[in-house]
Amino acid sequence: MNAVIRVTCVADADGGLTFGLPLPAPDSAHLLLKARPRKGVPDPAARRLPLEASGDGRALAVLEPLPALEEGRWDAFLVPGPDAEPQQLTSGPLDLRVLVDGARVDRPSPVAVRIPYRALDGFLAVRAWLRPAHAEAGAIEAGDTATTVTARLHGTELGEDAVVRLRGRRSREERTLSPSADPDGRGFRFTVDHADLTGVDVRYWDVHVLPAADAAPVRVGRVLDDVANRKHSFVYAAAPGGDRLVRPYYTVDNDLSFEVTDLG
Repeated sequence: MNAVIRVTCVADADGGLTFGLPLPAPDSAHLLLKARPRKGVPDPAARRLPLEASGDGRALAVLEPLPALEEGRWDAFLVPGPDAEPQQLTSGPLDLRVLVDGARVDRPSPVAVRIPYRALDGFLAVRAWLRPAHAEAGAIEAGDTATTVTARLHGTELGEDAVVRLRGRRSREERTLSPSADPDGRGFRFTVDHADLTGVDVRYWDVHVLPAADAAPVRVGRVLDDVANRKHSFVYAAAPGGDRLVRPYYTVDNDLSFEVTDLG
């Protein structure tokens, strides 16, 4: 049975990650980041990082900012030799201080994000996002009859004909809103009237912004900080929308959506 190896991780401001293992750098060993299998993707991507001695008895592996990781969840393994079986690494301390205020810096396209985190089973994983553009949600003011969202675009800018679109999941239902844009064309606000979401048989509404009439929709979410999983840690109260309840929430991918449920 393999001994438990606790790996540390330090995030850099430029997007790089440095992994530290409490052992000398073995010859021919490397750290393996492997994407979790996704539906329709038979061969998950992998990234191999060489281990180097740090001078203090540890082995270090560096994930450079480029090339970007494909979007998804990546698990960390130690491969001690050419023919050895990968050993999954347990998460030790994570230094993510530089990620906390990541939304303050405007990102170019494509928007690439990496957040290391301790998975529920205790192993180290990295959550990665890679999108042509991204709308970072800020303050969410969930009121009794409406919810106002403040957000900022990264990788693109708002045009004069920009709209926010709420689309019913697995439905053709749509609601469009006119955002209030900041002078720089990146920051914006929009307000969702809860009653507008309750008159049809749709439970989930996903939120996008269309920066221009002919532009691809940009998902609204929150990924530019140190929180890899927001769904259960950022929870908003449900409020009445007619005879039903409406609440904003973050999906498992940290994207912003609205949920409509029956009273009682």
